[in-house]
Amino acid sequence: MKLAIFTLVQHSFKDGRYYGYAPYINEMNLWGKYADEVIVVGIKKPSNEVEGIDTAYHHKKLRFVPVPNFNILGIAAIFTTLFKVPYIFFKCAQVMRQADHIHLRCPANVSLVACFTQIFFPNKKKSTKYAGNWDPNSNQPWTYRLQQTILRNTFLTRNMQVLVYGEWPNETTNIQPFISATYYEDEKIEFQPKDYTQPLSFVFAGALVVGKRPLLTIQIIESLFQKGISVRLHMYGDGPLMPELQDYVKRNGLETVVFLYGNQDKRVVKASLMDAHFNILPSKSEGWPKAVAEGMFFGCIPIATPVSCVGWMLGDGTRGILIEPELETAVSQIVTALNNADLDTMAKAALEWSQQYTFDRLEEDIRGVLFVRD
Repeated sequence: MKLAIFTLVQHSFKDGRYYGYAPYINEMNLWGKYADEVIVVGIKKPSNEVEGIDTAYHHKKLRFVPVPNFNILGIAAIFTTLFKVPYIFFKCAQVMRQADHIHLRCPANVSLVACFTQIFFPNKKKSTKYAGNWDPNSNQPWTYRLQQTILRNTFLTRNMQVLVYGEWPNETTNIQPFISATYYEDEKIEFQPKDYTQPLSFVFAGALVVGKRPLLTIQIIESLFQKGISVRLHMYGDGPLMPELQDYVKRNGLETVVFLYGNQDKRVVKASLMDAHFNILPSKSEGWPKAVAEGMFFGCIPIATPVSCVGWMLGDGTRGILIEPELETAVSQIVTALNNADLDTMAKAALEWSQQYTFDRLEEDIRGVLFVRD
């Protein structure tokens, strides 16, 4: 089988291998296991630098087809896009014609063009992994909405399985829930009740960017501390907000409460999650909140905003604490849970739910998508 993948992930080339963002590449290596040949249509990284978060494709017969990146942010960008899009469309069509299975990674600019291109190949086997927020009531860019509209349309989009995060009512028959994973079956642990008397350990794992709200996370922990609750926050990840967060911690005397570690090996983060009581992520938007699912896997109670499929993941509050992105309200919701909720029952429910979705199951689910009609 010849598998064609269309993605916005930037790729670099080193020592005869193509590299890209590790979580994406790791999943695509699973898809590639069932293909005799893989063709990747994507963006070539301008610097061609292999970064620490990158890893390589494993497939021995992989061909990379570079296409130009584009955006429509400004008059000049729109003008150049008018020249780039026909070329991208042509390259997508060229590869789709060769493929036995077409796989789109949405939402992205390249996949937007591929969404239109696939309409002309109604008899090809196709799948889309929509890695963004599928919530029909959420506020999203119009280009994301356009991709969703095309994918939902079973007349324009035929022979396609659209894999989305979470379960959503009143969807078309080609929309299917599909859950990602980080840990393997043999990494499961038995549930062990934790001591929720003080001190309480919280973990934040994610990029230090505005969308993840790391400053709000620190302020929540600060407010709990000021209320006399013994708390510790361990923050893993890096990003442009790191200097601001470091300054806030220092100015407010939180050096013994909040610990900023930067990017760490996943084994370090895993050990911290296994030891922690809570995993906190008050983000603005999510596709698949990987950090939340990873904490739940080890019985770490998630604290998160109800964006994307988070409410579904947390069982509407039975498997975690849902908070609003406003400081006083969020703190009040957490304090109420600490005082009134059965935290052991909540932690056990989180662990049992997350441990359904192992990397082993993900591999089987992918095989089911590729060979659904075989």
